[in-house]
Amino acid sequence: MHARESQGSVPCPFCPGNEEKTPPEISAYSSPGRLPNRPGWWVRVVPNKYPALRVEGQIHRTGDHLYDKMDGLGAHEVIIETEDHGKQLEDLSDERLQDVFWTYRDRINDLKKDPRLEYILIFKNRGVAAGASLAHAHSQLIATPMVPIRVKQEMRGADDYYERRGRCIFCDMVQQELAQKVRVVDENPGFVAITPFASRFPFEISVLPKKHRSDFSEIPKSEVIELGRMIKSVFQRLNRVLDNPSYNFVLHDSPLKDSHLEYYHWHIEIMPKLSQTAGFEWGTGFYINPTPPEQAAEYLKEIETIAG
Repeated sequence: MHARESQGSVPCPFCPGNEEKTPPEISAYSSPGRLPNRPGWWVRVVPNKYPALRVEGQIHRTGDHLYDKMDGLGAHEVIIETEDHGKQLEDLSDERLQDVFWTYRDRINDLKKDPRLEYILIFKNRGVAAGASLAHAHSQLIATPMVPIRVKQEMRGADDYYERRGRCIFCDMVQQELAQKVRVVDENPGFVAITPFASRFPFEISVLPKKHRSDFSEIPKSEVIELGRMIKSVFQRLNRVLDNPSYNFVLHDSPLKDSHLEYYHWHIEIMPKLSQTAGFEWGTGFYINPTPPEQAAEYLKEIETIAG
């Protein structure tokens, strides 16, 4: 969506009553008997009006001497997380927050049916500093015809660890963090939130299932409930400590055609936008973090949260 649409003089295209300002919806959680593209929904999925990739077409790969090119085939969707323009994820009831995560699962399972697609990235940008152009709470889904290089690198590292030790590195991480407690922000029966060892950014948080799960699309109902509660807790803490920061939220999942992996563990990364990536970071891949993760965890876990 264009940044100009976020200005107060232009009606928000994501608010109820403005459904005609978006492309026709793909799916929605809504009241019984509601007609498509009408008010009465509480989670709604639409194609991005200005997509990075399009479903139509085929994959055409061509070479240009050293270089390879391919068509921009894929999918780009917007998950409108609430009908209420003034609410964010952490403001939703437990039931409504669970519906957001059920929508993530539903869209992954639906797009899995397309054999051209290899990977699905679900992410959320909140605030101008994080790249958001609209204030209304929403996340995005981009499905690609290849596995992104950063995903390959993460999975290769996890596979190498598994080959050497016979264990999932993420499971080992969960066990160690729960034993040491120094970087644990919160935990519940299904999930743990930590400030990662050697965090790249101040107050960076990872949310991981306690049980080994490689495919988000197979998340059971009991864990959706606990995930919603964990995400609400994390954002309430960040908002109190950092005064409602801009952030990027990224769901790391396994590739669509590599399921039930013993060495990989889906997880969520939340990165508040408190510092800028500059020449040193781009040139080296090293990050300067002025707030040690142990200190960030200490600040965050002192905050009281509100359930419900």
